[in-house]
Amino acid sequence: MNNQPQTRGGFFTIAAWQRVDDLIVKIYQTTQTFLPQDRYGLISQMQRSSVSVAANIAEGSGRRMLADYIRFLFIAKGSLTEVEYYIHLAQRLSYLSSESHTELNRLQRMTAGALNGFVKFKENQRQHQS
Repeated sequence: MNNQPQTRGGFFTIAAWQRVDDLIVKIYQTTQTFLPQDRYGLISQMQRSSVSVAANIAEGSGRRMLADYIRFLFIAKGSLTEVEYYIHLAQRLSYLSSESHTELNRLQRMTAGALNGFVKFKENQRQHQS
């Protein structure tokens, strides 16, 4: 799990953000073993799309309107689907060991579950505001 101080609030307390933060660290660690010529291709895309998930959760949490927040969460979901594809592609290209592939998939699924649950929670909040 990430090493964020317990005193922080805001997006740091969101389980989906915490999960993707762990996924990002694993992606950065894992992509260090990829071929150097992929630095501006697959490596960059895997890193950027995973960071986009966390950044959209964080940015959405700072929005005033709940509808805006939910929109950013859906953008995060799209970026997380990109990450899922890049993990698949890296495995097909034999860039990932079986262990790394399993761990990245596990972290991606955990993030997806937490994010989907959080989206449903926020959508329920919006319905009860109406």
